[in-house]
Amino acid sequence: MNRANYEIVDAAEDHILIRDIGPWDMFMTVTNAAEEVVAELAPMLAGRRLEYIDSDGRRDRILVKDGRFAGFELLPQP
Repeated sequence: MNRANYEIVDAAEDHILIRDIGPWDMFMTVTNAAEEVVAELAPMLAGRRLEYIDSDGRRDRILVKDGRFAGFELLPQP
């Protein structure tokens, strides 16, 4: 288990949304592999926000600064 398994759900003008798809007995979650996920996606971001649907189905934001993981932001849930 050395990386997350995710798919790009939406690549909009202002954000990229990914979904954590596991299986989590074989892959790390996006939350636990956030640094690696940001490193993989940073070239695509070009100023867009990076949002993700985690393994529990919650949508939140991964903060990126200078192409590196900078934390998480909890988004209001519907």
